[in-house]
Amino acid sequence: MKLLLLGMLALMFSSVDANSSAAKPACQQEQYRQFDFWVGHWDVYSRDGKKVGENKISEAMNGCVLKEHYVATSGYEGESLNTFDQVQSQWHQTWVDNSGLLLQLDGHWNGHNMTLMGEGKNTKGQSIRHRIVWKPQKNGDVHQVWDISEDNGVHWTNAFFGVYKKRTTPKSN
Repeated sequence: MKLLLLGMLALMFSSVDANSSAAKPACQQEQYRQFDFWVGHWDVYSRDGKKVGENKISEAMNGCVLKEHYVATSGYEGESLNTFDQVQSQWHQTWVDNSGLLLQLDGHWNGHNMTLMGEGKNTKGQSIRHRIVWKPQKNGDVHQVWDISEDNGVHWTNAFFGVYKKRTTPKSN
């Protein structure tokens, strides 16, 4: 049975026609590059200029995924996987952290900002809506604005405002 399953998997993965569009490198379409402005190693600051953490965003899985690892100066830590979903023609993020939070967000690049939204629960078990917007700046910084709504998007409260400044690697002599 195991040999049959392994044989079927091998056949599946080897049956791509070299002349078909499936033979092109995966995830090279323009949509997969829309979030590339976020790739890098960042120092993250609050609105008032205080350093609040570090974030490293890197490409994974042949450029099909952006992987995030955030560590706050407070000890808070989280990771996300981000990808463009071709079937639904939108971006998706799955975020998990060391407080037990799970966020699943979907959204779009509008040519200026990446906006992802998703539903969740607050600490009282009530429905809450999350909206996170990444705004690339002309100087290379990225602003991340995370707002929450407990009334289905009628009113929004800011949960986090981060200014991402790309880390510079010291030049060696």
